[in-house]
Amino acid sequence: MIGRAGYTVLLLAMTSSASHALDGEQSRGKALLQTLCSRCHAVGQTGTSPHPDAPPFRSFGDDKLYDEDFAERLQAGLSTIHPDMPTFQFNRADAEAVVNYLKAIQVRPKAK
Repeated sequence: MIGRAGYTVLLLAMTSSASHALDGEQSRGKALLQTLCSRCHAVGQTGTSPHPDAPPFRSFGDDKLYDEDFAERLQAGLSTIHPDMPTFQFNRADAEAVVNYLKAIQVRPKAK
């Protein structure tokens, strides 16, 4: 059996890697993307995309998709010129959850 102190240590160990811990909204965004997008895109912090032309979501970068109106574009119906990609439309809460998840997993270039 683990005592109260053991649970505290376990909880701290599980949450000490803040860069990998997702809050509830981000977890919901990840689940939505896994359901809708993972047949083509790598939606996590690692892995390759199943579709060769689909970039991993962690590589989008702040200036590519996260302008001020990205959540609005998700709500209006996101589509691209890529012929294989369907159009997706999210409600406001889901769009914000997706954007917050995507922001959380972006790989930042290492400083030189």
